[in-house]
Amino acid sequence: MKEEFYTQKRWLNWMNKVKESNFKLTESDDKSSGAVFIYIMDDVVLACLKVIARSEREIISTEEALAEIEAIRSIVFNDHESLGEDADLMIESLKTSLEAVFVSSQRYITGSFDRESPIERLVAMAIAAENEGDLDEAFNLLSQVGARVIGGESIPEIGELPYCMTAELMDGIDAISAAMIGEDSYKNEDGSEDSDEND
Repeated sequence: MKEEFYTQKRWLNWMNKVKESNFKLTESDDKSSGAVFIYIMDDVVLACLKVIARSEREIISTEEALAEIEAIRSIVFNDHESLGEDADLMIESLKTSLEAVFVSSQRYITGSFDRESPIERLVAMAIAAENEGDLDEAFNLLSQVGARVIGGESIPEIGELPYCMTAELMDGIDAISAAMIGEDSYKNEDGSEDSDEND
């Protein structure tokens, strides 16, 4: 039986949790209301890492792995009903962050990324590219950073980034890094046992 790495039902369950949270953007220090978006990010990141782990163990082929990542992306980028103005803004930001995860994953699977340039330099070049209005180049550079992180490299101390696309993409790469440190069961499962829909 073919393993399902991520499902439409799983994503819709998360969307329902967002809707139930009645999330509102506030200036307060209370981060708990936004925690659901972090859980969603982590859930999708782990699904992508699971695909990569299966590919590395040759349980699935490179082509199958790329298709699985694209399938997860399609679920995430599917149109959905409005969850409220503030929640919709957060979901859009989340999707930007996750786009870095998807393309970084595909780059890692195919091996099409810069292995030599210091990561700090790639990030600095991405920031410069965005400042010059070249968002495609910024995204290209950061997806290569993400592939390096999947390969086991650490993200150097970059400092606080101003709110921009680069910062959102780096959030996705940070989530990859955190998931690889904090959770390794995705590497060992062989797909024979179904997991819960979500916590």
